[in-house]
Amino acid sequence: MNTYIITMELSAIACPLQSLMVAKAKEELEQEMLEKEEQKARYLDEKAPPIQTNMMSLQKLKDLCEELHTKIDVVDEERYDIEAKVLHNTREIKDLNIKVLDLRGKFKRPNLRRVRVSADAILRSLLGSKHKVDLRANLKSVKKEDTEKEKTVEVSDWRKNVEAMSGMEGRKKMFDAAKGANQ
Repeated sequence: MNTYIITMELSAIACPLQSLMVAKAKEELEQEMLEKEEQKARYLDEKAPPIQTNMMSLQKLKDLCEELHTKIDVVDEERYDIEAKVLHNTREIKDLNIKVLDLRGKFKRPNLRRVRVSADAILRSLLGSKHKVDLRANLKSVKKEDTEKEKTVEVSDWRKNVEAMSGMEGRKKMFDAAKGANQ
């Protein structure tokens, strides 16, 4: 309950701060736009001064138009060349980024699905359908009766030897048995 009240108070404080920050950002953006417009006007005044056409004859106006057309053609050619260079560079950057990702090995790996394939099917795919390999022929055969007898013997031995092996005497017997087996 207390944390809810604290968060409500903080949000009440944060709202005016947010609105002040937004207002300040808006002012700075408007100021930046005005500065850009002023820079543009200064650049145009410097590079393209206004033309006085009041007292010009028809022939001078035609010459001026032809001169402006040639300048426009030159600028358009430069613009086209620059755009072609930029396009070429962006393609080259994309290719290099792809190469870098390939060299790093950080590319998306597709999700693999689990497929159940038997060992026989794998061997057939590797060796071909002509070769047949019987994996069961190489297995060792084990009789069930022998394993059951061994289990019962172990259990009976354990129950008989619990009291005999308890205490220090049992440990001595185990030590002697291990010593005898090593020699």
